[in-house]
Amino acid sequence: MKTFTSILLLILAVSETFGGTNAPCCAKTNVAVASPQLTDKSIYEVDSKFTDDRGNTVKLSNLAGQPVVLTMFFAQCNYACPILANDMRKIESALPQEVRGKVRFVLVSFDSDRDTPKALAHYRETRHIPDDWLLLTAKRDDILELAALLGVKFKKETTGQFAHSNLITLLNAQGEIVRQQVGLNADPTDLVSAIHHVLK
Repeated sequence: MKTFTSILLLILAVSETFGGTNAPCCAKTNVAVASPQLTDKSIYEVDSKFTDDRGNTVKLSNLAGQPVVLTMFFAQCNYACPILANDMRKIESALPQEVRGKVRFVLVSFDSDRDTPKALAHYRETRHIPDDWLLLTAKRDDILELAALLGVKFKKETTGQFAHSNLITLLNAQGEIVRQQVGLNADPTDLVSAIHHVLK
């Protein structure tokens, strides 16, 4: 696992130069879910630790057992990130009520310096983020590792803002990437369909 993690961090070190066409940017229920057998394609195989906006420690493997809709963002973003969060709301709203409780929605900040648990709690309150969504922050190395696994690129600018990828990722119960929605204000139909498929 240490070798696997080292390779991922090496990949991220190269990708941090940031390029491509990414747009610049200014358990849902209490029911116990059996953890599935993880594969070598699972992002839950890494040892990264995160902290939610309530101060709880969360490992990625804690998310196993349910589909997860996840995006990376930062709280002080005034353009792309609020749209990404709204796109996730569209995905959730497009699901039948009985399905929503079977899917986790997760926002992970890549602004490890400013997005403390307290800052994320304020973000939840001011942006009216649903109580059952997870808001996570972590140390820089853990953020870099997750970003590498998801294919998310980000770079802090001199203004304090970030240029970053706009990706919403669907993970299956094993933590494998099933589908990614690219861009802002995208039609959620394909991702919603993929959620139904992984729940069958």
